Amino acid sequence: MSIVDEIKQSFKSGSSLTKLIYINLSIFLIVRLFDVFLKLFTIESGFSLVTWLAVPADISILIHRPWTVISYMFLHFDFLHILFNMLWLYWFGQIFLHYFDNKKLLSVYIVGGIAGAFVYILTFNIFPLFTEILPVSFALGASASVIAIVIAVSVYAPNHTIYLLFFGAVKLKYIALATILIDVISIASTNAGGHLAHLGGAFFGYFYILQYKKGKNLTKYFDRIMDMLFSVFKPRPKIKVSYRRPVDDIEYNKSKVQKQAEIDKILDKIAKSGYDSLSKQEKETLFKNSK
Repeated sequence: MSIVDEIKQSFKSGSSLTKLIYINLSIFLIVRLFDVFLKLFTIESGFSLVTWLAVPADISILIHRPWTVISYMFLHFDFLHILFNMLWLYWFGQIFLHYFDNKKLLSVYIVGGIAGAFVYILTFNIFPLFTEILPVSFALGASASVIAIVIAVSVYAPNHTIYLLFFGAVKLKYIALATILIDVISIASTNAGGHLAHLGGAFFGYFYILQYKKGKNLTKYFDRIMDMLFSVFKPRPKIKVSYRRPVDDIEYNKSKVQKQAEIDKILDKIAKSGYDSLSKQEKETLFKNSK
């Protein structure tokens, strides 16, 4: 099996967590290779794949790129950005799957990402601080989606303990609290939009678990949409159709005589040696013809 075949098999048989990581890595490679291609051939088309997939803060631009509300959460350009996001997604995704199923992981990732985009766009259009940079502001990365997963599992299992280098045993609730505090403090930094999106994802993760504990599923409608999409693209089993020539009266009577002869032979054997002397196949034949 080649490396490509192994990757395909890993993707098909993997969990939602595995698929999410593969999708993020694939888009990262496509974007970077596209950038290399443009630079090698010194092509200045004015087209940017990153800005085409990143979610804009300016609503007038967003109207013409509605898909970016989804695509931005799979988009990375810097290596360290995708490295840390995928590490966090893997670590906390594993913990999440310890308590929940694959469908919930996918739902929290995507809806949490949408919540992050919503908070990012809303705040940039409300607060005067962002007025000047609004037309050129774009958000990208899986951070909001990952934070949604982190907060969700931390609220659901706050005392779940993990072991961190230099810190030792740490409960999830403290990691969640530190994450939120860092994002709040960092709003005044140059990456205010990213941290606001993180808080949007965190809010969704928190609210999702609060409702889940009450027996409510905030993503039930999203789950139905995803089920419909997966059913469309899911390969259907191939149906094998076989054709047989109709049996005429002569063939039917011949088959009937052969079956009766076989039954008579079995009955003779029973009369001579008893029922227990029959083989498994003979017992099955006798049972089928006795119906």
